[in-house]
Amino acid sequence: MTNKDSRLFSRSGEAISLQNLQKGWGGVRAVDGIDLEIDAGSFTVLLGPSGCGKSTTLRLIAGLDEVDGGRILIGGKDVTDQPASSRDLSMVFQSYALFPHLSVAENIIFGLKVRRVGQAECEQRLQMTADLLGLSDYLDRRPSQLSGGQQQRVALGRAIISERPICLMDEPLSNLDAKLRHDMRVELRELQTKLGFTMVYVTHDQIEAISMADKVVLINQGKIEQAATAQEIYERPASIFTAKFMGTPPMNIMPASALLPAAANAPLPPVSDDILIGIRPEAIRVEDGGVKATIRNIEYLGADTLIDCRIGDAPCLVRVSGDIPPSGNEISLTWPIEKVHLFDPTSGRRIDLAQEKEWAAETADAKQV
Repeated sequence: MTNKDSRLFSRSGEAISLQNLQKGWGGVRAVDGIDLEIDAGSFTVLLGPSGCGKSTTLRLIAGLDEVDGGRILIGGKDVTDQPASSRDLSMVFQSYALFPHLSVAENIIFGLKVRRVGQAECEQRLQMTADLLGLSDYLDRRPSQLSGGQQQRVALGRAIISERPICLMDEPLSNLDAKLRHDMRVELRELQTKLGFTMVYVTHDQIEAISMADKVVLINQGKIEQAATAQEIYERPASIFTAKFMGTPPMNIMPASALLPAAANAPLPPVSDDILIGIRPEAIRVEDGGVKATIRNIEYLGADTLIDCRIGDAPCLVRVSGDIPPSGNEISLTWPIEKVHLFDPTSGRRIDLAQEKEWAAETADAKQV
């Protein structure tokens, strides 16, 4: 940005701390003891299926819902009991919430006028914001005269022009088509990096999380399942839920008891047969001399081909290059042993190889009781 731009967007982001955050309705815990540290100036994505508590968490941060228990700190200051208007943040919703009777310019500066910012400063901020978002040629139009992507930029512009150090977004791209979603993901990440505000972004779309986030917070039934970089979550999932949610298609989860007898030469670490084995479809190779599998279905997807097969009684998906379609009813599979993941069948939590002997001993003792 130019020096002129930096005058407008000079405020840096602020850190957010959620401490044992709780919220429920009718006996159901939508948010159940969430502890989370969000770094100042970072892009954090709250990810999870519908109803997991991610939007409720965002609304609690925003002050739109009251907290049942726990604390919310913004910039080190306890704001748990403060109203939304006192939390110095902006928010972009799934619905663009634009005023249809106002022009683009009037929609963007609406919040400034409510705060009684002077006309000259409003005009200066408007021009800088419009230039930044590529909206300068559309300021006199009404929202109905804009595309979905342009309307989303207007909603974003209204958040940016406020100069708040924190921006909260609740599934803002869900109304856009695939091409616009991709373009807006790139623009959002670039914009957040350039301006340096703290972004907390809610989505159920793992592609959005992977492509934009500094930290992904995967939420399941009101609790944090795992919070880490997208790469760490993908390569070292903390649980079966994480392993199956992050990745397309999801990780294969197969019981060792079904896999080992059918595949004595399987590339597996020495594990007890009570363990659950996780292998990602893209880590599996079709190669002679490997584990025999029976083909159930083949799905050609262009660049990729998905092979639905069984190893013994265990279902297994294999993702291979689209130009190598397998033939026949049986294939031979192998995979790098370092791509094998182990999970506790009771808790669903990840087990590292160093823990497996201890886990196996505890399981054997439990069976004898």
